[in-house]
Amino acid sequence: MIAGLRPGDSGYDRARAVWNAMVDRRPALILPCRSAAGVVAAVRHGREEGLEIGVRCGGHSVLGLPLTDGGLLIDLAPMGAVQVDPASRRARVGGGALLGALDIASQRHGLATTAGNVSHTGVGGLTLGGGVGWLSRLCGLSSDNVTSFEVVTAAGDVVTASATERPDLYWGLRGGGGNFGVVTEFEFRLHQVGTRALEVEFVHELEDAHEALRGWRELLAEAPRRATPVARVGDLDGRPVARIGFVWVGDPAEGRRLVPSYRSIGRPIAERVEELSYLDLQTAGDDVEGHAIRRYWKGHYLRQLSDDAIEAFLDRGDGSFPAARLTLNAGAISDLPDEDSAYSHRDALVEFTTSAGWLDPAEDQARMTAARVYAAGIEPFASGAYVNALADEGDQGVRRAYRPEKLARLTELKRAYDPDNVFHLNPNIRP
Repeated sequence: MIAGLRPGDSGYDRARAVWNAMVDRRPALILPCRSAAGVVAAVRHGREEGLEIGVRCGGHSVLGLPLTDGGLLIDLAPMGAVQVDPASRRARVGGGALLGALDIASQRHGLATTAGNVSHTGVGGLTLGGGVGWLSRLCGLSSDNVTSFEVVTAAGDVVTASATERPDLYWGLRGGGGNFGVVTEFEFRLHQVGTRALEVEFVHELEDAHEALRGWRELLAEAPRRATPVARVGDLDGRPVARIGFVWVGDPAEGRRLVPSYRSIGRPIAERVEELSYLDLQTAGDDVEGHAIRRYWKGHYLRQLSDDAIEAFLDRGDGSFPAARLTLNAGAISDLPDEDSAYSHRDALVEFTTSAGWLDPAEDQARMTAARVYAAGIEPFASGAYVNALADEGDQGVRRAYRPEKLARLTELKRAYDPDNVFHLNPNIRP
């Protein structure tokens, strides 16, 4: 019998935990893998035994997609090493590494590459879907900075994908998700970004926020690439408010030059201008409850931010809708042509996301419905969706994440590398 974790074993429940307490599925077998050879053995075992195969890195899929009742979970957590070469500005990152490990290792040298802002997110899941973060406008997507992938295919082969070796697979892995194999190692390009950051936000009464958001929209076109303008709606002391500002990566003194422009829009009732380390910025999205929270989210890309779209963003009804934010895309993301990689919607101006988190299972339906209603109000203005922000949209969501010609190319790639759809516990591209 192959070694691994089974129901009832010590460590089994911890290994199957994901970042959403709504998900409670029980794989028949969890195989922690420490090398590409271990992943090969796991894939072959799963196929020989007819087990549905899921792959877990950080476990941040909102649907807990890698987990399947009675199936096999390939757990990459033991493959979490990060090695940084400051001279070449390269990082070799294990397939199970978390963003926090990549940030910490890189920041020792004042380096970084684009990563999300919850430190225990898996590098793999984020990057394979594209990967956006506070450095996207300066350095491009996470996937734009991958120079090579080591991949275990559905056939159990270990291959390398880069611009010169299997360039078709290299194209698909940069935005096509986990559809084409298990990535056991990434090589990233790093950038000299320093170790400091600045967060700026001005709080507005919701009924007064329309003017401020129109002013924020005017500032988007002139935003330096070290700045990521952000607009949020949520609650403050029980009443709905809008928070409008930006995040700056680099010398805070330079970022402070933008503050007067943001202070002058609308009529803010409070402000926060905070200098912090880049590592603190990167953990700002962490929460103490972690895996105990029940979660649900929705997202859209928008090419334009019209007055009507602003109205929909601020229309929270009785205030029961979940928190949401608009984040400027553009910058280095749009420098590359759309056909450069599987990632789509490089022409998006802003990304909209709404997320809900709660503890009481009795609230599940109401919380999810509120997020769906809110996102539906934005959808008429949307140009597509970010694959990493998909929830339960199924095939329709995949069609929104990839334009038709790109989806056709991804389908051909799927037929070449995974014709039996072994890796289907993801936003699935069917062969």
